[in-house]
Amino acid sequence: MLKIRLFEARVSKCFAKGQVQGFVHLCIGQEATAAGVCANLNQGDYISSTHRGHGHIISKGADIKTMMAELFGKESGYCHGKGGSMHISDTSIGILGANGIVGGGFNLAAGAALACQMKKSGNIVVCFFGDGSSNEGSWHEAMNISSVWKLPILFVCENNLYGISSRVDRSMAVKNVADRAVAYGMKSTVAYGNDVTVVYETAKEAVEYVRSGNGPMLVEYKTYRQHGHFEGEPDVYRSPEEIREWLDQDPIKNCEALIKEKDILTGEERSMLQEKIESEINEAVRFAEESQFPPAALAVKDVYTDIVEEGRVDR
Repeated sequence: MLKIRLFEARVSKCFAKGQVQGFVHLCIGQEATAAGVCANLNQGDYISSTHRGHGHIISKGADIKTMMAELFGKESGYCHGKGGSMHISDTSIGILGANGIVGGGFNLAAGAALACQMKKSGNIVVCFFGDGSSNEGSWHEAMNISSVWKLPILFVCENNLYGISSRVDRSMAVKNVADRAVAYGMKSTVAYGNDVTVVYETAKEAVEYVRSGNGPMLVEYKTYRQHGHFEGEPDVYRSPEEIREWLDQDPIKNCEALIKEKDILTGEERSMLQEKIESEINEAVRFAEESQFPPAALAVKDVYTDIVEEGRVDR
């Protein structure tokens, strides 16, 4: 959680300096959902992410140097500088990819879950999504086919109350996204998303349920993004009172209070941990700064199918 928070805070500064290419959507305030859910996954399990996906990707084990290089648009990044913040993927560790299209990951995740089922691998897929994307047709399609085929997929909704600037109660007639699961005969639950222990325990039960062959499940976590929808956005649609209320429920503060109560780490150990992570992030920024931009000659490489001699298909 601390690595996600410090990574995102640094990305915010780099974006303000003009070093980060394209749009950036930070998950500051939502660290507990990513960390708590992914802590229950195996190496062979898959995740699909969203445009606000850095936390999911870090929690699944991605290299922050390669991530930072991608944000800087450098050739050494995960997508060789062509994907940016919203399209980071690494299938070798189960990251199917973040997705700049709202609702774009649902059917990809369902397809991956079908592959897991057909291969009898015992692996599952976690499909992260926001409250706003549950109004997309692709969400309902994926929910339906996943239920019909009893696919090993866990739908995880990070309900941060807003779809861009539209509050959830203005775009949804039911109280919870999870209330919609009943239409598909799918088990669901709602939990507090700013307490990592709550997230971990509810996700553990859900992961075990899905991995045991019971079919899909939906877990909705109530949380809040502390920054605007994207970096540089004029955040004028949320009241100061609402923001203060959720800042008081900061998941990092909640976790630190638990650590202190349970005497898990000393203050010195906590400081050493932060220094270690900050050093890693500094190195990631240096790596990104020193890496090269991809040459223009490679503009369409990895974008279209590459045809090689004698009509063979390279990829």
